[in-house]
Amino acid sequence: MSEVQERTREEVRAARAAKRAEAEALGVDEAFVSNMVEHFYAAIREDDLLGPIFAERIDDWPTHLARMKAFWRSILFNSGEFSGNPMRKHMAIPGLEEHHFARWLELLHATLRTLEEEPGGTLLVAGRARSIADSLLTGIAVRRDGLVGSRAGKDLPHV
Repeated sequence: MSEVQERTREEVRAARAAKRAEAEALGVDEAFVSNMVEHFYAAIREDDLLGPIFAERIDDWPTHLARMKAFWRSILFNSGEFSGNPMRKHMAIPGLEEHHFARWLELLHATLRTLEEEPGGTLLVAGRARSIADSLLTGIAVRRDGLVGSRAGKDLPHV
């Protein structure tokens, strides 16, 4: 490995460590992520709007939850452990609209308020979640409606 490659690798490690430390300083650590995912998806499974959508697609909940924990650790800590294409997965679900993503955010916000130990941690997770919802909704809308869909997530709720 060249000196430049090694320096780049070290910079990436340092950036990941800093992002993780920032999240952990707000109470968002691996245990929090695990607890959040467990509570959040329990709420989704019970939800009249989102529960049926997930029930049609997920046969193995323990595997899905492990995958979602890896996803959130990647999002919140820049851990690099998640690989997948959430956009493609969501585009394959017919009929997803703004109200589905708004409900997803509402359930996440309720979960975060229940688990909250540090308001900054809630804001961190909620902000990332809103960006994810906006991105997925916008991708779906642009595919369906063309460029007019590029602002599809502008009215999604904030925490």
